Amino acid sequence: MSILKSLRERKKLDTKRGIAEIATRLFMKRGFDAVTVADIAAAANVSRMTVFNYFPRKEDLFFDREDETKQIIRNTLVRRLGLSPAEAMRDLARQLIEKGHPFATFTASSARYWRTVTQSVALSARFREMRDELSKEVSSMLMESIGRSRPEAEAQLFAWLLVASLSVAHAEGLRLHRERQTNSSAQKAFLDIFDRGIGGITAALKGTPYV
Repeated sequence: MSILKSLRERKKLDTKRGIAEIATRLFMKRGFDAVTVADIAAAANVSRMTVFNYFPRKEDLFFDREDETKQIIRNTLVRRLGLSPAEAMRDLARQLIEKGHPFATFTASSARYWRTVTQSVALSARFREMRDELSKEVSSMLMESIGRSRPEAEAQLFAWLLVASLSVAHAEGLRLHRERQTNSSAQKAFLDIFDRGIGGITAALKGTPYV
């Protein structure tokens, strides 16, 4: 990649991130449904068309880290260094907590973020769609990671159980944070539930290459 092309790509990424950050601030301050794409464009000093060029749907402005989620899972499965997919995913949860990654950190800000989701029918619906999409993509990632090319029910089962475990574990972390207002107790709850989920996956898929 040429230096000029690299700079252009970097500028596009910075613009996309800037728009998403401004949109999220507006959504959390005023509520998702009360903010229009025109409001976001004006605050970001870009045109409505520019916003839609980066984010086809208004909901995508709020869930702007979905691609990062998929990439983290893909990298984990590709670089698992002798671990089974199940073991690699268990390790990933611990690493996210150790590194203080936003996906496994529970703060007043993250609580407001998810409260905004629950208060919007559109965001809640999009979140459910994203979970389904993620499950399908993780299924493909799992098969690729063990060299399988044909669809396998075991990979689909693993993927759906994994996404369900992440969802329940995260919800429990948020609940504990609301009760105790501490990140550490919320993270412990998140990890405990996720470990149980991986235990369930291991039992369900015993005898397969996935565990």
